[in-house]
Amino acid sequence: MLAFLKNYAERHQHPASQVLHLIGVPLTFIVSLIWLCQGYGWWALGAFVGGYALQFLGHAIEGNDAGEVVLIKKALGLPYVDIVPRANAVKK
Repeated sequence: MLAFLKNYAERHQHPASQVLHLIGVPLTFIVSLIWLCQGYGWWALGAFVGGYALQFLGHAIEGNDAGEVVLIKKALGLPYVDIVPRANAVKK
């Protein structure tokens, strides 16, 4: 779990990306599930798609591929951008 959190923090360094993920992740997984269970199918679909769109926008701002895209590109043997080094990143 610690490795996952470290990787997540490295892949989401830009403040705009962080805000978009803060909104997009719950919208994608929590809100859409709640609305689906309440019978609001189209609203649930809209929340799911909209939440994912916010996350993909965050990755576009970040300059890296979204996790799902990385998995697909890896499986196909295509190049992908996992982590974009930042000029102000602290070297360890």
